[in-house]
Amino acid sequence: MVPLEEVRKMELPADVKKRLTLPFEEHFYAGHTACQGCGASLGLRYVLKAYGGKAIFTIPACCSTIIAGPWPYTALNAPLFHTAFETTGAVISGIEAALKAKGYKVKGEDGIMVIGWAGDGGTADIGLQALSGFLERGHDALYIMYDNEAYMNTGIQRSSSTPYGAWTTNTPGGKKHFLEQRPKKKVIDIVIAHKPAYAATASIAYPEDFMRKLKKAQTIKGPSFIQLFAPCPTGWRSPTDKTIELARLAVQTAYFPLFEYENGKYKINMPSPNKEPKPLEEYLKLQGRFKYMTKEDMEILQEWVLKEWEELKKKAELFG
Repeated sequence: MVPLEEVRKMELPADVKKRLTLPFEEHFYAGHTACQGCGASLGLRYVLKAYGGKAIFTIPACCSTIIAGPWPYTALNAPLFHTAFETTGAVISGIEAALKAKGYKVKGEDGIMVIGWAGDGGTADIGLQALSGFLERGHDALYIMYDNEAYMNTGIQRSSSTPYGAWTTNTPGGKKHFLEQRPKKKVIDIVIAHKPAYAATASIAYPEDFMRKLKKAQTIKGPSFIQLFAPCPTGWRSPTDKTIELARLAVQTAYFPLFEYENGKYKINMPSPNKEPKPLEEYLKLQGRFKYMTKEDMEILQEWVLKEWEELKKKAELFG
């Protein structure tokens, strides 16, 4: 394996540089402790690439706390605050305020990016109050919710981001059929209700789109929020080599559509905007967490997905 210092010294041929769609330099070290196929670790790598080492992270109790490694080691080439489960929004608010008080530039091309990196459990549930305060106060920071749809670090328990029909350890399947019976919480809609400077959805399967949104969040004054779709093979009972395919299918079926909200306007960023969504079953069948779903369950979830998709298209039409 080539040491990071040597990677930084490498000079690529001009024709190769032209073909690169993502920055070449790495700020996510080898030796992290993520599971094979972990979508969250890939998303974290993209964020570090986007900001080139000019970022300060806050990570609450979640898988990424473990991925970064035990003190005094770290896989991130960035200052990192490990915080309590519910405090991500509050801590990035404090870091931003402290940097400004010390005279540092925050956001902008040559400024410091203050980033909250939290899972769906620490955002949609436990950290929702702190997130709301961060948005309402208008801090110049970015909150990223990496969405793997359950509390994975503590044993795959359901969160309010867990979809209808999914197996978790406290919504088990089988004869009694105790699968998740509630729809996925629309955290992005709750965020948009605060009228933030910028909000968007992204997927690890579309890194160029994600990187563009990260760069946009860097240039816009005020609070930004990105909900990043990040499959978890361990919790989803899916093959470790299917992470990207699953993340792509989630978008192509409109289960997790890509869009952004800026200055009161919606813009859909689907890779094939004129194509009808693929059948949801193509996405569901690759995951063991949905194996207990009946045909009726699948129809209920498919109906919900298409209803939400039509609602988003109407928003883009009316406020686009």
